[in-house]
Amino acid sequence: MLTVNAIAAPSATEPLVRTTVERRDLGAHDILIEISYAGICHSDIHTVRGDWGPVAYPLTVGHEIVGHVTAVGAEVTRHAVGDRVGVGCMVNSCRECANCRAGQEQYCENGNTGTYAAVDRDGTVTQGGYSTHIVVDQDFVLRVPTEIPIEAAAPLLCAGITTYSPLAHWNAGPGKKVAVVGMGGLGHMAVKLAAAMGAEVTVLSQTLGKKDDGLAFGAQHYYATSDPATFEALRNGFDLIVNTVSAPIDINQYLSLLRLDGTLVSVGAPPEPLPVQVFSLFGARRSFAGSSIGGIAETQEMLDFCAERGIAAEVEVIGADQVNDAYERVLSSDVRYRFVIDINTLR
Repeated sequence: MLTVNAIAAPSATEPLVRTTVERRDLGAHDILIEISYAGICHSDIHTVRGDWGPVAYPLTVGHEIVGHVTAVGAEVTRHAVGDRVGVGCMVNSCRECANCRAGQEQYCENGNTGTYAAVDRDGTVTQGGYSTHIVVDQDFVLRVPTEIPIEAAAPLLCAGITTYSPLAHWNAGPGKKVAVVGMGGLGHMAVKLAAAMGAEVTVLSQTLGKKDDGLAFGAQHYYATSDPATFEALRNGFDLIVNTVSAPIDINQYLSLLRLDGTLVSVGAPPEPLPVQVFSLFGARRSFAGSSIGGIAETQEMLDFCAERGIAAEVEVIGADQVNDAYERVLSSDVRYRFVIDINTLR
C-alpha cells in the first residue's frame, strides 16, 4: 500500500489535522492520481460534523478532485500517465442494476461507493481528496479538458454536476424561466450553466449583496428573498426552481412561484426536514423533487460543455493549513464562491 499525506477530521468536534492515509495497491483497472487541487464542499462539513449520521473517524473528505495520472493498472485503457483527470463524488457502483446499466450510477440500486466515508470493495472506509494521491477505478475517472483552469475545474466535479444534472433533466433552455435559490458554491454554478443553456435566469438570494456577480454570471434578474414583496411579484412565474441552499427554507413559499407543471428541485441538503403542504402542489400541478449528482457519462458531458462555453467555478485557492478557517467561512457564507485546496501545500 501507498502511504500519503492527508488532512483528516479526528472527530465531529475537533479541528481537521494533518495526517497520512493508505491507498490500495494498483489493481488491473486502477489509476493512481497525483492530486493537484481539491475543492471544499458544504457536504464535507456536514459529513465530518456528523450532520448526516455517524461516520468512522479519522476521516479524510473531499470529492472535488483534479490532478494527473501517475500510474495505471495493467488493463487500463481509458487514461494514460500524464493525463489531466478528475474524480467526483463516487468511486464505484455495483455496475449491474438497471440504473447503473443506464449510466445513472449515482442512483445505483445497491448504493454507489462514495469517494469518502463509504465502504470500499476491499472492506476499508474510503478516504477522499484532501490528500496527495488517490487510487480509483478507471471507470470513475473523468477527463478534465485543458480549456478549464485546473484549480477552477475541481468544483465542477460536485457543484458543477450537481446543478447541471437537474437543469438538463428538466430541460432548462430557450423559452424556460429558471430561478436559482442561493448564490453560493452551488448557486453560482447553477446560474452560469442555466444561462449557458439559454434559459432566462433569476437569482433568489437573501440580500442583493451579490447582485452584480449574479448578473455578470448570466442572470437577467436578481431578487432579495428577505423582501416579502419578492414572493408576490414573482408568483406563478417559473418553469423550474433550483434550490441550492443547505439550510431550512419555507418550501411552500417557493412552490408558489411555480407556474403550471413547474418543478422545484432541491440540490442543497439541510440536515433538517423541509415540510411541504400538499395544497402548495395542488393549485398548479406543481412538483417538488430532489436531484443527486450525475452519472459518469453525464459528468463528462458537463465538463465538455463547460470547456466549450468557457465556464469554470469562481474559486479562492487556499493552503492546507487554512482548511479549518475555510470551514468557518463557508458556514458564514464568506466565500466567493468555492474554496479549493492547493494540495502542493500538503506534500
